[in-house]
Amino acid sequence: MSIDHGPVEYIRRTQQYYQALGYGEPYQWAAFDTVPFHYPGKAITECKVGIVTTAAPYQPDHGDQGPGAPYNAAAKFFSVYRLPIKPRPDLRISHIAIDRDHTTAEDPGSYLPIDALKSAHELGRIGDISEYIYGLPTNRSQTRTTQVDCQDLLKFVQIDNVDIVLLVPNCPVCHQSVSLASRTLEQAGVLTVILGCAKDIVEHVGVPRFLFSDFPLGNSAGIPGDKHCQQDLVSRALELVETAKEPRTTQQSPYRWPFAENWKADYANPDRLSSEEIRERRAAFESAKAIAKTSRKSQGDAQT
Repeated sequence: MSIDHGPVEYIRRTQQYYQALGYGEPYQWAAFDTVPFHYPGKAITECKVGIVTTAAPYQPDHGDQGPGAPYNAAAKFFSVYRLPIKPRPDLRISHIAIDRDHTTAEDPGSYLPIDALKSAHELGRIGDISEYIYGLPTNRSQTRTTQVDCQDLLKFVQIDNVDIVLLVPNCPVCHQSVSLASRTLEQAGVLTVILGCAKDIVEHVGVPRFLFSDFPLGNSAGIPGDKHCQQDLVSRALELVETAKEPRTTQQSPYRWPFAENWKADYANPDRLSSEEIRERRAAFESAKAIAKTSRKSQGDAQT
């Protein structure tokens, strides 16, 4: 019989991991005493709903980004994007620190709930779906995320008259980024729900509404291959908009990860790494930072 020790403490785990790799002061995660919160001004069946994702548009000239791909810093994006939802955009998650030991990203429905939201619309659960999907960069700089990315996202959402936003993060920093975005959107009167897997990070920041699924990172929208789970999570997120009475409302989904039972002990766990593996990961991390820096500069030049 397996023992569930509760949600992974990603803040503590990542601090220990990077200290083991030889980095100094631990990263300071965002935290707020107060949280913006609004009640629905109309029935959910009359609302337009949009999706915010940290998945990246596929770039065919930037290396392997397919299912099971290793971490690919060259595939990162650094500015908010707004893409038509039809035809379906090709969005991948090879550029971020998902749980690669237990997540292949073969089923986009596990990290991008487009089909699940369409199902909710077809059932009359919501009034409409935004014509666009919104991409939020994964950025360790809280200042950049709050002052630039969140403001750009808000402009797009307001232009498109979106009433409710479902925010779907993937890696640890993604969870912080969408939490900051949730706060910005809610403050402006746009109702928000985060569907995520890093409970401690989201609650540490402080958000209006959070639907927590105890799955490996990279599966915030549901169990891969399980359409019922994916559709139910969207339904529960929409219900949370209706039922939440106060900010910092967290609801845990009833689903359990049906695959490997040891996944919680594996992610970024320095106790499971040899000295050689730690050196290799330090070198890989430094290489990835250099690649990302070059990619950021090239994308910045392309936008000027």
